[in-house]
Amino acid sequence: MKSLWSDEEAAQFRDCYAGAGEDLALRVYSSRLLGREPRLVIHGGGNTSVKTALADQLGDPVEVLCVKGSGWDLGDIEPAGLPAVRLDPIRALAKLPALSDEEMVNAQRINLLDASAPNPSVETLLHAFLPHKYVDHTHANAVLTLTDQANGDDLCREVYGDRMGYVPYIMPGFALAKKAKEVFDAAPDVEGLVLLKHGVFTFGETAEESYRRMIEMTTLAEEAIERRRSKSFAAASLPARIASVAEVAPLLRGLCASDAQGAGQRVILDHRASDQVLTYVGAEGIDRFSQQGTVTPDHVIRTKPKPLLVPAPDADDLGGFREAAARAVEGYVADYHAYFERNNAGQATPRTELDPMPRVILVPGVGLFGIGKSKKTAAIAADLAETNVAVISDAESIGQYEVIPESDIFDIEYWSLEQAKLGKAVEAPLQRQIAVVTGAGSGIGAATARLFARQGAEVAVVDRDLESAAAVAREIGGTAIACDVTDGAAVAAAFDKIAATYGGVDIVVSNAGAAWQGRIGEVDASVLRESFELNFFAHQSVAQAATRIMLAQGTGGCLLFNTSKQAVNPGRNFGPYGLPKAATLSLMRQYALEYGVDGIRANAVNADRIRSGLLTDEMVEARAEARGVSREEYLSGNLLGREVLAEDVAQAFFHLAVAEKTTAAVLTVDGGNIEAALR
Repeated sequence: MKSLWSDEEAAQFRDCYAGAGEDLALRVYSSRLLGREPRLVIHGGGNTSVKTALADQLGDPVEVLCVKGSGWDLGDIEPAGLPAVRLDPIRALAKLPALSDEEMVNAQRINLLDASAPNPSVETLLHAFLPHKYVDHTHANAVLTLTDQANGDDLCREVYGDRMGYVPYIMPGFALAKKAKEVFDAAPDVEGLVLLKHGVFTFGETAEESYRRMIEMTTLAEEAIERRRSKSFAAASLPARIASVAEVAPLLRGLCASDAQGAGQRVILDHRASDQVLTYVGAEGIDRFSQQGTVTPDHVIRTKPKPLLVPAPDADDLGGFREAAARAVEGYVADYHAYFERNNAGQATPRTELDPMPRVILVPGVGLFGIGKSKKTAAIAADLAETNVAVISDAESIGQYEVIPESDIFDIEYWSLEQAKLGKAVEAPLQRQIAVVTGAGSGIGAATARLFARQGAEVAVVDRDLESAAAVAREIGGTAIACDVTDGAAVAAAFDKIAATYGGVDIVVSNAGAAWQGRIGEVDASVLRESFELNFFAHQSVAQAATRIMLAQGTGGCLLFNTSKQAVNPGRNFGPYGLPKAATLSLMRQYALEYGVDGIRANAVNADRIRSGLLTDEMVEARAEARGVSREEYLSGNLLGREVLAEDVAQAFFHLAVAEKTTAAVLTVDGGNIEAALR
């Protein structure tokens, strides 16, 4: 592993954070160097500290430990992410024979220099009990590869000799801090500590010294692995034709939103299929080494103790794959219940069981899926799963992967200090749902995509114009997809891409359209056919593609159509537009009629006079002139006398999306046009 330390960059950090002091500025710099290397730490893992002097409320200097705070990532940490704790009082805790987690957290908080600062790391005392100015802690993949063996202690001693101290696995907290101090005190010249089956510490009197030691110790481990590598995975037998990600993901997503969680507890998937991942999931013996536990205990709260392993999906027998995967999910849930019962029985304070569904799925021939309540949390699970794949692959290449006992894994998973990292935020109304909006590069579609994203949905922004779709997607954190919805094959491919990206589809706003005009008896047939292609057949293609995925998931869904007031209140010279819109209104009702039994709802929004790419300024001008009114009067020509905006239509789509017992309905958004009223 290469050192990334730069004196020039270090000087820039000194200047940037001059107000925080040089010690803290360099602590931020070296912490970021560690945090931006995923082979060292990932997603909040690891912690760093510096011992320095800061002014208290009276302006007097006080010796403090600035240590990573809860909720901060090393990769982008700021001085505020390293709360200052008075050093002498917490260092004195080493004299105590025991200290509960609650007492430890309290001691750390009451000694904060700033009471509003985040909670210091659960390993604060370990940092405090070491005498060095700078202390770094990571979960370096290469070190874990060595320690996650039956003879991990011996392997590490062969690599490091007396340059490192060796700490047996102990759950983080006061007991681990005391043991680490004991190991260090017995060999005060060591450059760091190996925490067996957990991670590695290095330290030094400067930020550079501690950082370079971490890189060196990791590099020595990497070199030892390469020298010892003696075997590789043997490939298991797979079906002749493996099903695609787009075929597999909706099936798995539906199974992981089963009655064990409730259909309302949908999940988002994140797929990975690097060469290393595909080799791993397709290897003989995966049912052994993939089910041992996580490579470091820190991962368990985001990945569960074990991934779900399902059979390889045969493209010629998807029904058989679904049945086998369903049995695997049922077995996983039953095993988790049994795991909880076994380990909860001996707890002094009984725990409340967490949900039993997996956070990672391994699929031979396809790859792995991270599972979460959002794309972000699913990606975190997938990232951690890839780290596990990398470490376990290396561990198996030099020996046999082995981690801490199940009871220790349980203690971490149900440890209140770890669970606090996950937070208890209230979920937004559309969280866990995947929404597809067509014609979403502008106008009503863009407004709907923005609103759905604000309400928690993962949004696929579909538009013929990729540039405009990408602009909206960047704004809301969605996925832009270029698609001409009049091309059925392109629509099917777009939905396959969405299923592969997120795991499936829950809500579709079929919005794309254009307004052809002409006196119906005089309009050319080609114009009428072109309008029907976009304003009717495209809606059918979109609904068909969505329904296919929704049926595979088995968790229902919602089809929403933009039908316009022309569907029920035709305007003069707008027949080429109104006729296919009327057909689309009937299409919506047909879907509601035929797919309600599958939990798929279908509804429409009937909007009028919305300024957009369809109702352009030029068209507004022409319509206003034809009626002898101003543009403003034309746009507000309704019972309420108010212009209706794209955002108002988006609100209507949102209300229909969350109305779980409404189907075959038309919601009018036009400010009041009695001729277009349906009821």
